[in-house]
Amino acid sequence: MSYDDVEIEDMEWNNELQAYTYPCPCGDLFQITKEDLKLGEEIARCPSCSLYITVVYNVEDFLDKKNNKPIEPSKQQPITVA
Repeated sequence: MSYDDVEIEDMEWNNELQAYTYPCPCGDLFQITKEDLKLGEEIARCPSCSLYITVVYNVEDFLDKKNNKPIEPSKQQPITVA
């Protein structure tokens, strides 16, 4: 179960982390990236504890404006290591 529901407007953009952040009770920050939001992800996790929050936002605000659909994750080709 989510610790809390937080509106994206209540979160802060952190240039250093390149993520939206929100204070966690443990003293660290919940984090979620723009790429996560573009993919429809709504869970922001704290890197220091097991808590997470549900981010409430309009996914359309993060859609690819050209074709009005979610950005697909990049498909990396497998690398063979000898």
